[in-house]
Amino acid sequence: MPRNLPLVALVGRPNVGKSTLFNRITSSRRAIVAPLAGTTRDTQVQTVTWGSHRFRLSDSGGLHGASEDPLQDLVVRQGRRLAATADVLVFVVDGREGLVPGDLTIGAELRKTGRPVVIAVNKTDDKRARASVAEMYQLGYEPVVEISAEHGTGVADLLDAVVAELPRASTARVHPGVPAPADDLDAVGAVETAVALVGRPNVGKSSLLNRLLRQERVLVSDLPGTTRDPIEAPLVWHRRRFRLVDTAGLRRPGRARGGGLVELVSVTAAKRAIENADVVALLIDAVEGATDQDASIGGVADETGRGVVIVANKWDLVRRPDPEYVKTFDEALRRKVKFLDYAPIVHLSALTGERTQKLLEVIDRVAAARMLRVPTPALNKFVATITAANPPVSPGRRHVRILYAAQVGVAPPRFIFFTNVATTFHFSYERFLINKLREQFGFFGTPIRLQVRRRAR
Repeated sequence: MPRNLPLVALVGRPNVGKSTLFNRITSSRRAIVAPLAGTTRDTQVQTVTWGSHRFRLSDSGGLHGASEDPLQDLVVRQGRRLAATADVLVFVVDGREGLVPGDLTIGAELRKTGRPVVIAVNKTDDKRARASVAEMYQLGYEPVVEISAEHGTGVADLLDAVVAELPRASTARVHPGVPAPADDLDAVGAVETAVALVGRPNVGKSSLLNRLLRQERVLVSDLPGTTRDPIEAPLVWHRRRFRLVDTAGLRRPGRARGGGLVELVSVTAAKRAIENADVVALLIDAVEGATDQDASIGGVADETGRGVVIVANKWDLVRRPDPEYVKTFDEALRRKVKFLDYAPIVHLSALTGERTQKLLEVIDRVAAARMLRVPTPALNKFVATITAANPPVSPGRRHVRILYAAQVGVAPPRFIFFTNVATTFHFSYERFLINKLREQFGFFGTPIRLQVRRRAR
């Protein structure tokens, strides 16, 4: 299989339906869709199979047109860079609006790329739009395909037209700024670790993603809320597969509601990214220190059983001559997120790249620890040893004996302790057991779940 699949780019003005079409073709909801010009900022990329053809499909922000997005200039530059490197361009136009000057401007820009262009006249489920189809031939491109991205009408015809323009896979080019699909990257084994980069707005998640990928994959600015869609990118490090997911900054629920529909959808997508991750990298602004909101985000990761690495970013701005400062900083951080006492802390700078490779090393260790299984004989020998010195304690102070223990799952590791009475362990004793399990068997950076049952007679 070739390393670089052909790239098909959806281009056009803001709010013509590019993201809806992307979601329709990829059978996903990865791109946020809202009736607001400028909703899409970063480039989404996903592998598509149509018949015997495979290609990568990209969705990007609008190239030209009215938008209230303060980052529109950055979005346009990124979209133009994508259009210049794609193999086939799908120029999406709004049939309801008809041909407008912005379409003519984009059409002229696309002609300079020398790439094949397929016109997709969207929203033709509306009778008013069908009358404007003939106008689109003035753009000077064929074929012109009538579609409804929302309802799926004509999308199959559009894909047939696209694959007819695809170059042979062997001649597909390298596309700067657009990652190769993970299944085309050279790495040992098929195991892939999904890593969600999460945190409050403006803590450096996008900068860290770009640094790890060594390319400008996502937009970076000082404006909080720059990232909206979760952006996935594959990475191979030391022959290990990772799928990095940059997410929108998570604010307090009340503030998120104040940000409108797009922000609410972004926050929901970010939480879904946590649920789908193997490891969560919780970014904290090292200048500001940990906040209640950082603890809240970490709580979501812990409750869903994800492995967690705490990333103290912007460390280049807080380095102090006092060698005890790191210890002081970490102690204050631990007090704020007490329930993440198992999570390792990595101090780094996404801006300078300092210790970013160390982060990948730690994530790899956490991912491996989540999948550890303890042999039952070794587990019960361990339990007998520690309970002999420290007998179990129940909330009611009843006499409890652990008769048998077994590991019943991984990701996160889960254990059942069978006892002589129907009870639960006192929370302090449960924490004691978890810490001992972690210490003895190497459950690094992962939560551990315990369950207590009375053994059947």
